[in-house]
Amino acid sequence: MTIFSPGLVLQGFTAPLRLSDFKLIAFDMDSTLINIECVDEIADAAGRKTEVAAITEAAMRGEIADYKESLRQRVTLLAGVTVGHMQQVLDHRLQLNPGAADLVRACQAAGLKTLLVSGGFTFFTDHVRDRLRIDWTRSNVLEVANGLLTGRMLDQPWGDICDGEEKRTMLLQTCAQMDINPTQAIAMGDGANDLPMMGAAGLSVAYHAKPAVRAQAMVAINEGGLDRLLEVLV
Repeated sequence: MTIFSPGLVLQGFTAPLRLSDFKLIAFDMDSTLINIECVDEIADAAGRKTEVAAITEAAMRGEIADYKESLRQRVTLLAGVTVGHMQQVLDHRLQLNPGAADLVRACQAAGLKTLLVSGGFTFFTDHVRDRLRIDWTRSNVLEVANGLLTGRMLDQPWGDICDGEEKRTMLLQTCAQMDINPTQAIAMGDGANDLPMMGAAGLSVAYHAKPAVRAQAMVAINEGGLDRLLEVLV
């Protein structure tokens, strides 16, 4: 382990690397690219934020083995929340984390494609995709009836829920589509469900992450913004 600079830890390699060595960067969304866990903020409208947030925290720490079931449990508790409340979360609570836009722009300027893979929901990932001009996304669809969440998610052509394995699958599929080796990909996340894609990528980056994720990442950003990754990528 090397303390590259305060709050920036490298494991398993010696910086600097060249940004031009990579062709793809994949991001988690909640608590990585953005400042909130969207499912927790939606639950606030139903008076269930504490209950939902406790499940989210346990899942991100890796204490819940079945991520899909944990997400289904949380989404069930969202039944009856209005689309209007989700819009309020989007308009007033969701913010990009520090350095997110700068890192994405730097990667795009260097020729990297961008991928957003999230255990969250398309209502929010579509917004982040458009704001940052991200190339591809994969996330979950909340079922809505008469302007209210039903407490269920919709199946999609690729499957039911974007969990850790689906994140890894999407990363590998995108590499194959681009005709690149996964070693030319960067994967960045904060929770246990990001570990499968981080393990498949050539460079894994933990951002203000849970201890188990920091321990396995090649780069751990523990202080400052996402753009601190640029300190080790020349």
